[in-house]
Amino acid sequence: MELTSKQRQYLKGLAHHLKPVVQVGDKGISSAVIEKTSEELENHELIKVKVDADAKDRAPILADGTGAAVVQVIGRVVVLYRARKKKPAIRLPA
Repeated sequence: MELTSKQRQYLKGLAHHLKPVVQVGDKGISSAVIEKTSEELENHELIKVKVDADAKDRAPILADGTGAAVVQVIGRVVVLYRARKKKPAIRLPA
């Protein structure tokens, strides 16, 4: 999923106050982590994931595994977005 710069900026504003709901440990990204991340994306649409190391390297793996878009990577925190399958709550700007 590709986001425009305007959409990315909008989502960054929405994500600012969020706390991480998934944490990736030093063992890396497993199928259980991808499944948990996918569940949280279905529940919240926009989430933060805390990564112990190499957030820039692990962000694309999480995004590919869940079908989400990487909104931003700040330090060890990755912000992901994926619209719900039924009744999405977040309406992206055009």
